[in-house]
Amino acid sequence: MITEQHVPQFRFKGFSDSWEQRKFSELFQKSSEKNTNLSFSRSQVLTGATMTDSDRDINSDDDYMKTYNVIHVGDILFEGHTSKQFAFGRFVLDDYRDGIVSHVFDIYRPKAKMNLSFWKYYIHDENVMRPILVRATSNARMLNALSSSEFLKQSVFVPSENEQAKIGNLLEQIDSTIALHQRKLELLKRLKQGYLQKLFPQNGENVPELRFKGYSDAWKKRKLGELAEFINGRAYKQDELLASGKYPVLRVGNFYTNDKWYYSNLELPEKYYAEEGDLLYTWSATFGPHIWIGPKVIYHYHIWKVALKNIFEKDFALQFFEADRVRLLNSTNGSTMI
Repeated sequence: MITEQHVPQFRFKGFSDSWEQRKFSELFQKSSEKNTNLSFSRSQVLTGATMTDSDRDINSDDDYMKTYNVIHVGDILFEGHTSKQFAFGRFVLDDYRDGIVSHVFDIYRPKAKMNLSFWKYYIHDENVMRPILVRATSNARMLNALSSSEFLKQSVFVPSENEQAKIGNLLEQIDSTIALHQRKLELLKRLKQGYLQKLFPQNGENVPELRFKGYSDAWKKRKLGELAEFINGRAYKQDELLASGKYPVLRVGNFYTNDKWYYSNLELPEKYYAEEGDLLYTWSATFGPHIWIGPKVIYHYHIWKVALKNIFEKDFALQFFEADRVRLLNSTNGSTMI
């Protein structure tokens, strides 16, 4: 008889055994440990979604602090907020420190020592956990509710301890590399913001504070209309936006967080199309310049296509508009819609 193998697509050299199916009840038990004796203070409250120190001021009285759940390193926590990435909520493993979390979170404690690096990623993987949480959660008013009895009945495939260690170490290394590059990225962003302030004239001046060697002439004042034509996109009726079609319809949200696309089969004057390399400017809700790098699209109302005259160089124009965006943000009250 051929035994079905449960193995990942990619494996480290030396591992060939099938992963073993284990019920969560064999691996975890629900914890009912509360902060009854106030063993943990307000400064030891952890944020459930990220397992970091809470950035909120906890002003609750001692009786309320006693309702907090105690969480230890190695425990997993169910966080019932849904999102595009986590449709049924998610589990988070505490690899940070012992502390307390709000009573709204369910805590599960491992029955034996586990490889934290491996389980931190495995228990958080939507591909693995989604079918399990479909069966073990229900919609609640504010957070998805988890049925402990149903969750503990569910099974997951588990590799050997040695393979767990290999997988966990690799993913930890990748995360460390990402964190390093993110820090570098933030430094470069701050450096760029500084250059944007110094490489363009500020406050009515006709020369910038910082210049390249060999340039000393004053900058010439020109009306923007002499340098570029701003062509507004086309407004659409809802029934003109199709689920599929010849041309994608580029909307403001597609530059930022919205990955949903509409399409159109309309044949329009050429000025209403944007192609790779065109300079565009979003001017509603979130505003700023962009170089379009995608396929030919029809750009929506709330986007300008910036047709530059010969005296306005595209890369310079992009940074000019970006500097202007920063200036506008810095001069506007945060509660004011720009």
